[in-house]
Amino acid sequence: MPLRLDIKRKLVQRSDRVKSVELHPTEPWILANLYSGNIYIWNHVTNTLVKSFEVTELPVRSAKFIVRKQWIVCGADDMFIRVYNYNTSEQVKVFEAHTDYIRCIAVHPTLPYILSCSDDMLIKLWDWDKGWQCTQVFEGHSHYVMQVAFNPKDSNTFASASLDRTIKVWSLGQAVSNFTLEGHEKGVNCVDYFPGGDRPYLISGADDKLVKIWDYQTKSCVQTLEGHSHNVSAVCFHPELPIIVTGSEDGTLRLWHNTTYRLENTLNYGLERVWALAVHKGSNNVAVGYDEGTVMFKIGREEPVASMDNSGKIIWARHNEIQTVNIRSIANEEVVDGERIPLAVKDLGSCDLYPQALVHNPNGRFVVVCGDGEYIIYTALAWRNKTFGTALDFAWSSDSSEFATRESPQKIKVFKNFQERKSIRPNFSAERIHGGPVLAACSTDFVCFYDWQEARVIRRIDVAVKDIFWSESGEYVAIACEASFYILRYNREAVDEYLSSVASGEAAAAGEETDGLEDAFDLLHEIGERVRTATWAGDCFIYNNQDSKLNYCVGGEVTTIFHLDRPMYILGYMASQNRLYLIDREFCVMSYTLLMSAIEFKTLVLRSEVDAALELLSGIPEDQHSGLARFLEARGHSKEALQVAIEPDYKFDLAIQLGELAIAREIASGIAIAGSEGKWKQLGELAMSSGDLILAESCLNQAQDLGGLLLLYSATANADKITELAELAKGKGKHNVAFLSLFILNRLEDCIQLLCDTGRIPEAAFMARTYLPSRASSVVSLWRDDLRPVNRKAAEALADPAEYPNLFPNWELALQAEQMMTQRAGEGLKPAGFFPTYEANPPQDPIQELIDIAEGKPTVEEEEAEEEEGLVEEEEAEEEEEEGEERTEKEQKPVVVEEKPVVAAPVAPVAPAMKEEDEVFEEAEDQEEEEEEEDDEDLDVGDDDEDDEDVGDVDLDDDWGLEEDKA
Repeated sequence: MPLRLDIKRKLVQRSDRVKSVELHPTEPWILANLYSGNIYIWNHVTNTLVKSFEVTELPVRSAKFIVRKQWIVCGADDMFIRVYNYNTSEQVKVFEAHTDYIRCIAVHPTLPYILSCSDDMLIKLWDWDKGWQCTQVFEGHSHYVMQVAFNPKDSNTFASASLDRTIKVWSLGQAVSNFTLEGHEKGVNCVDYFPGGDRPYLISGADDKLVKIWDYQTKSCVQTLEGHSHNVSAVCFHPELPIIVTGSEDGTLRLWHNTTYRLENTLNYGLERVWALAVHKGSNNVAVGYDEGTVMFKIGREEPVASMDNSGKIIWARHNEIQTVNIRSIANEEVVDGERIPLAVKDLGSCDLYPQALVHNPNGRFVVVCGDGEYIIYTALAWRNKTFGTALDFAWSSDSSEFATRESPQKIKVFKNFQERKSIRPNFSAERIHGGPVLAACSTDFVCFYDWQEARVIRRIDVAVKDIFWSESGEYVAIACEASFYILRYNREAVDEYLSSVASGEAAAAGEETDGLEDAFDLLHEIGERVRTATWAGDCFIYNNQDSKLNYCVGGEVTTIFHLDRPMYILGYMASQNRLYLIDREFCVMSYTLLMSAIEFKTLVLRSEVDAALELLSGIPEDQHSGLARFLEARGHSKEALQVAIEPDYKFDLAIQLGELAIAREIASGIAIAGSEGKWKQLGELAMSSGDLILAESCLNQAQDLGGLLLLYSATANADKITELAELAKGKGKHNVAFLSLFILNRLEDCIQLLCDTGRIPEAAFMARTYLPSRASSVVSLWRDDLRPVNRKAAEALADPAEYPNLFPNWELALQAEQMMTQRAGEGLKPAGFFPTYEANPPQDPIQELIDIAEGKPTVEEEEAEEEEGLVEEEEAEEEEEEGEERTEKEQKPVVVEEKPVVAAPVAPVAPAMKEEDEVFEEAEDQEEEEEEEDDEDLDVGDDDEDDEDVGDVDLDDDWGLEEDKA
């Protein structure tokens, strides 16, 4: 059966002809050197150009990374070798290396050496620690030397390919080759070593369209691969997969099995001829250089083939070698979160096929290995072959004695105790199968669940499934898709009843077996994250996503455990150790703490058993309490969250939310947030809205919230505190608060002085005109002095009320009103509770009040007295009427209603009084109009003289809007 190798293209960049490619071992970079003389570095993750170098106008045929020096070394047709720093783009070294085109460069894996080969038929060794001195020349080829490659198992030897139809193997320090491999009928273009330790193989490609595999110990040709229709230009053994990759000038890439030498796949990206290949150990990526650009694709999956049983025993496959480790051999105290666990690796044996999947059965006694279209079940302890067969996929049941295999898209077999019991032939193309309490067969668009006993359809769900994860109890299942995953509950009892009805023929007769039982699964949650690997711990779903976050999900709420620094894969969870174990591509095992008690706590909360959950709190470390408190709050248990929370900021927010002022004050007084003015302000506002004014004052003082204190003191009519606040606000530069405080206290002189002291003299002048006209002249004088250096003309235009009272209407009345208001100022402040009284009887304009007095109208005090007298008489009349009604009821006589005039002293004269008032107002308005006309006549002097200006006219060129000429 062929290898199941998924191939995914990751990068395509069009450019001039690419003569060589190289993969960076740590960065996501591809180095491509072009026939045009340029070198590009591409990022294959973002598909962007990282850096480019303009080397020469002639072709650059080879370029390599020297990672330990952060260099790029390249050779070109101008016979020069150049070295660049790929971080700074600085040219480190340039020197002439050969007398003809440089074909290839190879970097020694450990020593400061590079090899270069050329059309001058020479191979040269260069030492960069010796100033790029040529330390050795290798002669022996009789034609162009096309490629050189170091032996990864013995870096003291290397191989060379030449157009003289030979491959030669050399040793450093010896001028003559060790031996020559002959067999190609035309020139050899490329050569590579097998990286594994079990086979001493070389591979070569030539212009005879053939690929040959050589045993360099026996010096014989092991296999010849035929299939390309043009010159073979690039060959390599893949370091991670059992495949050989070959490229040809026919434009195709061919993938061959490196053991059976069977052709597995042929790729053609339509970019003309293939010139170069690059692979790297630890990666499944393959980079290809074409006539028209660069391509990179990934073969298979990079997830390590490994499995862990419930006891902590891990088995993994390194190629065909099977190894095991036991995490229980390490004391739990020695394990640090996120660090590699030092485990003793034990060789368990080898596998007859290339493992692409390795999975323990539920009880851990057996392990299945799948690959090459076959499966083999081994015993976990001794690694003995138990059974084998043909399978594209394999799935264990939750019952350890049952399993299923997918032999083809139309055939699935079910086994019990290693004996075939049932065969399923679905009416769709089954692409994958998954095990668990029920058997799942997935197509591209939906998944169909079957029972293990009779292979009956339980439920069909229309979703494109990537993977399926069952909880140990079988109650929950997670279905992972490309962009999200779903948590469902499996209704076992309903399914059992349904299967019984199917067995009796009731459901079948009703035609319900097509899509199964609709109530078999209940959708609980949908999470918009892509799952890479996952496992269950109780009712908690643990997974890592594509963003390298390690998360767990309980009740639809996702919590991040850790941010991973590289791709990791979950092995399983050990409840006895409260640890989650993961493995990376290099088979490094590490773990993270995940408390089972915390998971149980959340599970109980989800089941509305909050009291039982709180009983577990004593066994959970305090550093986990804040997370649990947030979980409680999210579930609507804010009061319990306040009990659990230990983080001061969060606990304070909860106390504010619940209105627990005493707790909030205690927290705010703590060390952690003692200086947080925002917390005190928040608490003060809540206390004020709750009516706790003493606490509000204390909090606002702590928060230095002067605005809040002003509101509080003015509402309570606390003049002493407002006086203190005014001084405090002045000291802190809060002039607005200071001004309002003084204004509330009716300290108008201080208000004007504060405005003058802070440079707000124009505002002081207007305030004096309105509230304190006796100070207007002095403030205008200050205004003139302040304005004169800036604009003398504007300063002289300012009118002093003492000099020009005719320009200020009702000026004399304003002075009288000031005296009247000064006398009334002794009444003091009123608390906010008196606002309804003020709203019903708003204060009168003092100037209008003086006008009314002059006209003989009653004052405000007299009107209030009359109104009170009228209210008293009205109340007495109402009482007499009520007494009369009571007497009538006692006499039990029919009620006779007579219309009698009700005399109320304040009511009778209302209409005449209003009429007289209107007449008085009309006369006053006529008199004012006459006076204004007389004033205008007095001011309109010299209209015929163009050089004079009206005193009353406004100068539009002057921003102050005041008169320039008062003479």
